[in-house]
Formats: sequence, structure tokens, C-alpha cells
Amino acid sequence: MTESLGRLDLPGGRVFEAAIADLLAEPVDAIVNAANGHLAHGGGVAAAISRAAGPELDADGDRLVRTRGPVPVGNAVVTTAGQLPFQGVIHAVGPRQGEGDEENKLVSALTASFSRAAERGWRSVAFPAVSSGIFAVPADVCARAYVRAVKEYFSAHPESSLQTVRLALFGGPVVEAVRAELARSG
Repeated sequence: MTESLGRLDLPGGRVFEAAIADLLAEPVDAIVNAANGHLAHGGGVAAAISRAAGPELDADGDRLVRTRGPVPVGNAVVTTAGQLPFQGVIHAVGPRQGEGDEENKLVSALTASFSRAAERGWRSVAFPAVSSGIFAVPADVCARAYVRAVKEYFSAHPESSLQTVRLALFGGPVVEAVRAELARSG
């Protein structure tokens, strides 16, 4: 079941939608994982994605970290989707509360995710509440960053293949913060 939280129509026919929805059931080319720099999927959304994808996703992530080192905060990498029905999983490394400059780091991580999708020619992507769970970034900061990232990305990349970006939330305080931010931004 999906409950819409709001939508922004953006230049070039692009769309940003936020909903209470199951990220793993989103009808998109790729999903974003709320990751840590070592791509260790111990809990939350990351663990659910890892379990559903099967061992291929973890093996691909381990190989990336072994060859490139940990993924820096504010960046994103792509792995296989394994057994999931997506063309790939984009791992966004958002900030933890207390690092400083959390909003800008979160915008950077999401913008990097959208860029990874566009580099592959993907047209649609869905992302979860990056940094709002165990990383404890406040819901209002996250909501501002989510909306800002989408607007700034499409403003800076009018040629992008990406057409639809969805924020798939499962509940919690970030839901109302996102609803309010979309109302302010619409």
C-alpha cells in the first residue's frame, strides 16, 4: 500500500514524489541504499535490501571497498541488485548526526546517487530516508536535504536521463517533516 505525501513537478517534465511505500516494491530502475562507508548492511533499510538481494550484493560491495577503500560520506557507488528486480542498487553514504554540516553532506550523497543513476542511463530511482535512522540526523534537516537535493540536481543537470525520483518512507517523524517541506516547496 502506498500513501502519497506530496509531489513536485520540475522543469523538463521531471517529477519528485514522496510516499509511504515499500522501497523494495518501487516500480523504478534502481533503488538507493542508506549505506555506511564500508557497505556493511547491518541493520535497517540496508539489511532489508541485503537480505532481499542475496549474497551477490554483499560480494560486489565487499569487492568495491577492497579495491577503492571505504566510500566517503557524501558519495555514492553502485552494485548489482542481485535477486532484486532492479538494474542496480546505489549506495549513498549520508552523514551521522554530530559530524557537522549534515544537511550539505546529505544533499551531496543524494546528488551523487542521482548522478550514478544518470551515468547508467536510468530513468527512475527511489530512495529511503537516508541518515534519519541510526545516523540520527533530525527529520527536518533530512526533509530539507531530500527536497534540496532533487531540485539542485535537476537544475544543474537538465540533460539527465533521470525523470522520476521517489522518496519511499516507511513511517516515523520524517514523514511529517517531508510532507511539510513539500508543502513549502510546492
